[in-house]
Amino acid sequence: MKPLTEQQIRAAFVNCTKGEAGRLSVPRDLAERPWDDLDFLGWRDPQAPDRAYLVAELDGAPKAIALRGTSGHLRQARRSICSICVTTHTAGVGLMVAPKAGKAGKQGNSVGLYLCSDLACSLYLRGKKDAGAGGRLHESLTLEEKIERTVRNLAAFVAKVTAV
Repeated sequence: MKPLTEQQIRAAFVNCTKGEAGRLSVPRDLAERPWDDLDFLGWRDPQAPDRAYLVAELDGAPKAIALRGTSGHLRQARRSICSICVTTHTAGVGLMVAPKAGKAGKQGNSVGLYLCSDLACSLYLRGKKDAGAGGRLHESLTLEEKIERTVRNLAAFVAKVTAV
């Protein structure tokens, strides 16, 4: 993924108002992010841990999604799998819900999926972050194929959020 500026990130949100995008917390360490290893940029709001955000480059342009997450404590008893990167965690996958874009979102419609709670899918996928014992399922896919699957899964989620 290409490095993004705070301005590019704020302008990319598709499921919140410009005012909301202007007020949300953007990471201050954008220059230090491992952009070459990211399929998308994801983060939690430090002032509101139930809020999370992700930005992906899809169709040549950044698209950002505002999410509401769960604390994760409800899923600790058993292993769960991330719908995006197919990493398993004992306590690191949570339900994330995104308001739909446009009129549907204003009517309260949303789309949800199970996602790595820290939104570090790209780093788990590449082995840069450890998900613990059994975190990565043994697969015959190459790293490139796993990355392609992750991007496809993410694009499908963004398409559901932006569908009219």
